[in-house]
Amino acid sequence: MAAQESRKKSPPLRRDARRNRDLLVAAAQELFAERGINVPLDEIAKRAGVGNATLYRRFPTRGDLVEAVFHGDLTAVMAAGERARAADDAWGALTAYLEGVCALIARDRGVSDLMTTGIEGAPTLDAIHVHNHATLSTLMRRAVADGELRTDVAPEDLLFALSALGGSLPAVETVRPGSWRRPLALLLDGFRATAQRPLPEPALSAEETRHVHRELGGEPPTP
Repeated sequence: MAAQESRKKSPPLRRDARRNRDLLVAAAQELFAERGINVPLDEIAKRAGVGNATLYRRFPTRGDLVEAVFHGDLTAVMAAGERARAADDAWGALTAYLEGVCALIARDRGVSDLMTTGIEGAPTLDAIHVHNHATLSTLMRRAVADGELRTDVAPEDLLFALSALGGSLPAVETVRPGSWRRPLALLLDGFRATAQRPLPEPALSAEETRHVHRELGGEPPTP
């Protein structure tokens, strides 16, 4: 909320500054989609046709640029989560929500990186991770009560499995569009109540799962 208020209070940009900002966001959107969010920032500036100094003046950190590029997609995911929570059929809502998230990941390597790893300094991304966890927790709890979901799994189990799957979705989509629905369906079948078998290890904690995401994200390369 504070970040949104700060953006609202910012004075309007001059026409040339607005143009440069729009060029940088468009270039970043293209390169993030093609190569992921760790693409060197100087390549973004080059594609936009502006200098590195202009990029850093408009976006002091990578997180600032990520926020500008993906704010709309991430808020759309939160809206989808709200609709899923309001549905009567918890299992159906859970699968539909995850199919929607995976469809978004499959078309954009940048979204794949954001949803399956992590990056500092993007407040909307922080919000979506919290919201996504709450959505999964709510739907999984209701699906257990309905007898649809196995009783020995935690949201972290699903998040971990989705992180492993999500990293491959853009490549799968490139090879054969829509074919990612098969591995997703197989993954979700393993969470059904009818698939319940003893598991060898306890679920990761929320903090351990965040640590895995940080490890997967790594440090972005020096621009």
